[in-house]
Amino acid sequence: MDKLKSALASVLRIALPYFRSSDMWVALGLLAVVIGLRLFNVWLDVKFNYWNNDFYTALQKKDWTTFAYQMFVVFSWIAALTIITTVYQIYFAQWLQIRWRNWLTHKYLNGWMSNGTHYRMRLAGNPADNPDQRISEDTDRFTDGVLSIGVALLGQIVTLATFIVILWSLSSTAPLIIFGQSYAIPGYLVWLALGYAVLGTVLTHWIGKPLVSLNFQQQRYEADFRFALVRLRENAEEVALLKGEPAERVELYHRFGSVLTNFYQIMTRTKKLTFLTAGYSQLAVIFPFILISPLYFAGTIELGGLTQVASAFGTVQAALSFFVTAYSTIAAWKAVVDRLDGFEHAIEHAEELERAGPSLAANGTDAGLVIHDLAVRLPDGREIVQVPDLRVAPQERVLVVGPSGSGKTSLFRALGGVWPFGDGAIRIPEGANLLILPQDAYMPLGTIRAALAYPAAAETIPADQASDALAAVGLSGLIPHLDEDAHWANRLSGGEQQRIAIARAILAKPDWLLLDEATSALDEKAEASVYQLIRARLPEATVISIGHRSSLTALHDRFLELVENGGGSHVLVERAEPTLVPA
Repeated sequence: MDKLKSALASVLRIALPYFRSSDMWVALGLLAVVIGLRLFNVWLDVKFNYWNNDFYTALQKKDWTTFAYQMFVVFSWIAALTIITTVYQIYFAQWLQIRWRNWLTHKYLNGWMSNGTHYRMRLAGNPADNPDQRISEDTDRFTDGVLSIGVALLGQIVTLATFIVILWSLSSTAPLIIFGQSYAIPGYLVWLALGYAVLGTVLTHWIGKPLVSLNFQQQRYEADFRFALVRLRENAEEVALLKGEPAERVELYHRFGSVLTNFYQIMTRTKKLTFLTAGYSQLAVIFPFILISPLYFAGTIELGGLTQVASAFGTVQAALSFFVTAYSTIAAWKAVVDRLDGFEHAIEHAEELERAGPSLAANGTDAGLVIHDLAVRLPDGREIVQVPDLRVAPQERVLVVGPSGSGKTSLFRALGGVWPFGDGAIRIPEGANLLILPQDAYMPLGTIRAALAYPAAAETIPADQASDALAAVGLSGLIPHLDEDAHWANRLSGGEQQRIAIARAILAKPDWLLLDEATSALDEKAEASVYQLIRARLPEATVISIGHRSSLTALHDRFLELVENGGGSHVLVERAEPTLVPA
């Protein structure tokens, strides 16, 4: 019972916000139409049940007039209305589903892509694997499941309430006959249907319960395999140069092997479940006839009465057996609910991490960058960087050095406000435009102009300005391809991508520019040219760089070094001359 309550709470937690959103009235209206059509179908089922009695009784009595009326008039309008309501129930349900999925997708994208949440989720150990699948596929499956399972369940509840009354009344006119003895048991047909359904539900849950976790793992393994294929495509050049295809095949086969192994387990469990549900459904067809046929052959009831009782019993039994017949579908949908619920909790945890890291705020009294008692830690809590007190004045050119693994990049992440592990205070000038360029330059999908304008829209950069920036960083050859849509991350070298990033900074005109080995793929001459370009084009900008080359010394005015402080921690100290690798 506790698990059921927890599952329902998860479903409501994911579902209800949409019906309280700005799309509330449209959503509620569509939902009301879908439910109304389903309830109207229940009324038509009642009419069809009574039609069974009249039609087959006329058939037994060879009453042509009544037979023709029931066939061509009554059945026609019941069938026509059933078709219309079924079609439009599906149509309006799909309309609601796509609007709901659109809202959920925007909600999850906004949460995932807000203030570095996606990055902090990875730092936290990526508890919600494959967020791309959860956003693109699980939202669709969730909305489809809520509407198909939820509306069907509601329809079965109303059907059950309606037909129990009918079946109960029929029980009084059709007493139970066992070995020639008649027994008048109030509502015995209802009790038999209930017992039959309870037995089937218990057995179904016992056999099918493992399908929930198996479906959850199946979606995970499928997403992992797809991610590996995409990652291979993104790194095709490196794999080809290293002749790494055999190793990649082994890894892909291993991941796909998990897909196959888990699917075989689903097949085995589904086979057992299908044996039960198929046998249960087939027995349900003849079960009411076994109960009622003695009355028919004894002449107590007519053929129409027999078919009406059988139809009513079958309807009640089907309603009570909803979880038996829909168990596989519910199990697969429950896995989707668990994945979306886990995704929401992972986003919430990442948002909590944002508030837990070093304090980053605007500095209203000082135009410089001020750091006080900063401690940068790893996710496991180990301290790697200490910055007791530091002030960087506007327009300074500062070089940060230190051994590999000393925490230079983590320090820059803390300055950018995306590193959630540590404490202390970081104050940046109020209203300052801060831009950090990492070593691996990011090339978004789209055109060269889109890459130059990123994260703004491509249209914000006029063609002449974009062309000028490309020429300034030595990429004049790309000017004719400025608006060509291509996978530029695969077409450009690492050095060219770093030049694109520098051109992006030139166009963005930041007040504070942090370069995390952002020119490491360039030779020293090109690197010096880039720094001179930055000084010429961004004379008001404060530049803080991370680097290892001794040639960087001449390009900066101030030097800070991370020095080992014991226990794997490093403290940032001022140096007159940095310790760098000779050129």
